[in-house]
Amino acid sequence: MWSKIRKYIDKYKLLKTNELYIVALSGGADSVALLLLLHEAGYHIEAAHCNFHLRGEESKRDEMFCEQLCREHNIPFHRAHFDTQTYAELHKMSIEMAARELRYKWFEQLRNDLGAAGVCVAHHRDDSVETVLLNLVRGTGLRGLCGIQPRSGYVLRPLLCVSRTEIEAFLTERGQKYVTDSTNLVADVQRNKVRLQVLPLLKTLNPAVAENIQRTAENLMTAQAALDTVLLHNKNHNILNLSDYNDCASREYIVYEWAKTFGFNGSHIRQILEAETGKIITSTSDYDMLRDRDRLLVEPSLKPLKPLRIPEEGTYVFGENKTFVVKRQSAFISKTADLATVDADKVVFPLTVRRVKEGDWMIPYGLKGRKLLSDLMTDRKMSVFEKRRQLVVVDAQGIVVWLAGLRVDTRVAVDNATSVVLVLHFEGIC
Repeated sequence: MWSKIRKYIDKYKLLKTNELYIVALSGGADSVALLLLLHEAGYHIEAAHCNFHLRGEESKRDEMFCEQLCREHNIPFHRAHFDTQTYAELHKMSIEMAARELRYKWFEQLRNDLGAAGVCVAHHRDDSVETVLLNLVRGTGLRGLCGIQPRSGYVLRPLLCVSRTEIEAFLTERGQKYVTDSTNLVADVQRNKVRLQVLPLLKTLNPAVAENIQRTAENLMTAQAALDTVLLHNKNHNILNLSDYNDCASREYIVYEWAKTFGFNGSHIRQILEAETGKIITSTSDYDMLRDRDRLLVEPSLKPLKPLRIPEEGTYVFGENKTFVVKRQSAFISKTADLATVDADKVVFPLTVRRVKEGDWMIPYGLKGRKLLSDLMTDRKMSVFEKRRQLVVVDAQGIVVWLAGLRVDTRVAVDNATSVVLVLHFEGIC
């Protein structure tokens, strides 16, 4: 069995002989085998035991067993006691989740304190198979079918290549005792039901079912790693070019993995991929996704924006830490997008700054006829996101003086007779 484990450790580069590792020791068969195997292989290890005080005398028995085992083999022993029930109630979570959170928080603290390279936990092949089946029942993507990973940050799992039966046989052969958690023998939670009922039934169909499922999971792990390389290019980006993945059989999954960080789920992805350009889907975490031709764009959901009234020249706070400046100046023509100059004598105060409304129109400078602002923005191939953020400055006559950053109206434009201009300038345009 050690030969198989050593090859697995080498394959996934889990351990180094010159580093310190913490072994999570519960006293059960799996963790006892892990402790002894790593110790006898010459790895520098220390043991860590959690007492969750959930099983009365049995919890105390487990702690005493682990302490004695480490003493016999001269392995440094660390322990922590938790009021798991109170923690679960305080944080409104299940006992199982509370124990898991407490355990891994302490492991990480201990790892930092000791300067350890990692925390070795005793998940084995059957645990991974159970995880695959549970994820399949609940509904999952490719990542969920990969089972338990050999490495999750600093958490290392050297025993994923061997079964519970192999572990128990190893301990029996050497006459090594271990403790049994009685709660694992009762089919009262989902994982126990899979372990005690579902897997034995599947083994009647094929005795090698666990081995086959784990092999499939490892194959899928390789596929997931390839996809992760693709997704790394788009990490934290709010634009995904669908055309880059037209020849990819797993395009929908790539979109899902990219979009889930913004709170989108599988049903959202199907909606957006089946939608025509211009369709917007909102996630549960207040992000919007837009289908814009062959692109998907994500941005925070648009918040309402109260129109800003400008009664006279000055600097006005607008939106979140943005300002709008209005001032008179000797005539000149602006050549930058975020600043406009219009004839001061042709503009009537008060001005209003707001977002574009349906039906807004102007006579763009250089043209003779009126044109809808929506058409002007479409001509510039602006996305729906850009259109809905677009600002306008409207004067008291209802003239759209400036389509911010784009065009001024010819009726207020600077001409040869202009002596004074009104400068309109957004700082941090939204």
